[in-house]
Amino acid sequence: MRSPRRIHGRPSASRTSRRKNAASRAPGARQKNLARRVFYLSFLLVAITWTVFGQTLGHDFVNFDDHVYVYDNPMVARGLTFEGLVSAFTHSHARNWHPLTTITHMLDCQLYGLKAGGHHFTSVFWHTIAVLLLFLVLRKMTGAFWRSAFVAAVFAIHPLHVESVAWVAERKDVLSAVFFMLTLVAYVRYVEAKSVARYLLVTLIFAFGLMSKPMIVTLPFVLLLLDYWPLRRFETRSSTRSKSKIINWLDGQPIPLRLFLEKIPLLALSLASCAVTLLASNQPIGSIEQLPFTWRAANALTSCIDYMGKMLWPTRLAVFYPHPNDQLPFWKVTIALIFLLAATLTSVVMRKKRPYVLTGWLWYLGMLVPVIGLVQVGEQARADRYTYLPQIGLYLVIAWAVADLTASWHRRRELLPIAATITIAALIWCATVQASYWKNSESLWTHTLAMTANNDFAHNNLGFVYLRRAELDKAISHFEAALNIRSTKPQAHYNLGTALVHNNLGNALARKGLANEAIVHYQEAIKLRPDYADAHYNFGSVLFQQGEIDEAITHWQKDLEIQPGDANAHTNLGNALLQKGLTGEAVVQYQRALEIAPQDAQAQNNLAWILATSSDPYIRNAAKAVDLAQQAVDASRGRNAACLRTLAAAYAESDRFSEAIDAAERSRQLAVAEGNSGLANDLEKEIALYRARIPRR
Repeated sequence: MRSPRRIHGRPSASRTSRRKNAASRAPGARQKNLARRVFYLSFLLVAITWTVFGQTLGHDFVNFDDHVYVYDNPMVARGLTFEGLVSAFTHSHARNWHPLTTITHMLDCQLYGLKAGGHHFTSVFWHTIAVLLLFLVLRKMTGAFWRSAFVAAVFAIHPLHVESVAWVAERKDVLSAVFFMLTLVAYVRYVEAKSVARYLLVTLIFAFGLMSKPMIVTLPFVLLLLDYWPLRRFETRSSTRSKSKIINWLDGQPIPLRLFLEKIPLLALSLASCAVTLLASNQPIGSIEQLPFTWRAANALTSCIDYMGKMLWPTRLAVFYPHPNDQLPFWKVTIALIFLLAATLTSVVMRKKRPYVLTGWLWYLGMLVPVIGLVQVGEQARADRYTYLPQIGLYLVIAWAVADLTASWHRRRELLPIAATITIAALIWCATVQASYWKNSESLWTHTLAMTANNDFAHNNLGFVYLRRAELDKAISHFEAALNIRSTKPQAHYNLGTALVHNNLGNALARKGLANEAIVHYQEAIKLRPDYADAHYNFGSVLFQQGEIDEAITHWQKDLEIQPGDANAHTNLGNALLQKGLTGEAVVQYQRALEIAPQDAQAQNNLAWILATSSDPYIRNAAKAVDLAQQAVDASRGRNAACLRTLAAAYAESDRFSEAIDAAERSRQLAVAEGNSGLANDLEKEIALYRARIPRR
């Protein structure tokens, strides 16, 4: 028996209803699917970022500005204090004004002390946030999921970015990047629905970015580029009306003029930041003479190309590249200039068909302007950290160009993911190796010397590592190598650096007991930089040891003229004045030292000794002597014989003779254990006085 034939006609009411319900659910399902993809991709970006930079949590500080920013900076090392917060906004830090960066260093010291791993964790954390924000804002602006993800992935783990993330002193890079990305996010929201409140939010976040690192002064220019592509605000006039008369007035202007006027408040912030930066860097010891403009211009042109080359083939990276001065071949500079002009012209010609080329290329060039070396800061030719934000523009060009050029490929969906995966894997490997060189100062500078030639800067810093470790022969060898290289650089621009090397070499020779040789280098350092306070301080210390008291006093006084806040110089000057019998003047110097550094144990001990033993009753102060001596003993954890001797004398002056005897006995035992027979004999005599209830005066 045949089954009845199926009747073709209208679908049943129930089937129609199901289709409508499915259609109504489709947008919601797509939205959930997109959110899921964003979440998984974000997780992957975090994973690859920490795969490369997680190792830095076991790294140490390095002796390249980390001491200036963190561990030798008393204001920062104390953690978050009201005084520190005020100082962050009212004073420069390492010849820069970036209060938010300074505050993050203070917060790290509050949380982790001087354990470098915690400081590295914070830097990697901020970099991770910047990576995620870049992905999200690119996807929002362009609607391109995978291209935005690729750009963010390259930004996350490119070897050129190791310097910005693995170097604690470059916290300003990763922190300013977060505010840079947040400004883009806020700007996109403003474009979607313009209002004064949303614009003020853009301005506020940009101000935070400038207070993290002034390099992002070019951000208003980047926003204009984004207006062109991908926001395409140059093509259409706004059709919505705002409650704000200012915004409505702007919307009535010609499009290019409107977009420019819109950026004026941001440009004003940029100009203010530039002015503050110039003022902050105007310090005598930090001032440098400019190299000839032709040298700087030639280096700037070739650096633009070198950065691109390192982006495509990131090998032989170093923390410091010596400036070529006038040694760049004319042909190399000419080719660089022709290439940059041709690439710029090409981006203009392609602006309608490939608008991302114009935006990406000018993003790269524009953001490099503040750091390309036309205004020379330091002695480097270029620095990997300067590419941190600028090269995002080139990543955009590559990602979108590859997508366009492969649009007609039949196996595009299979080949592009494979190529992207290989690229990311290769970058992860290279960046992981590069980050490993930042483990400590020795590995960093040893690697730098292997990657560069005639690098006096690296020799000096490696020599300083060995000097701190008392490996004096190695230190002297590297300092001498640095001076040999610097002897070929007679320009005044290099005087400060050369003086620094002479000072370091003098310190190494002095510690080796070669005082006369050390004096020669201190003299040379002061000849090159008469305002070099450290050289005056060290010169005075060697002269004092040689018995040249008056000459030592002269150099310490000169040190204090240059930097009045040098507590050690005040203490040493007090020692010299005391030795000359000028007790009252010595007391003034010790008091000044303690005003600057209240925890200075040497100043505490020396002042306490005078207050306890002076023959002048107008100078003696038993109670103050006991207080200062006890602080000095506490600072030494009771293991310093001299401090215990002073405490004993202070007790005796206070008629607390039993305590004086006890402290003196402990001091004598330490002196005997240390083999200091002279001090031990003096203490026996003093103990006899205390037993007879006679103070030591």
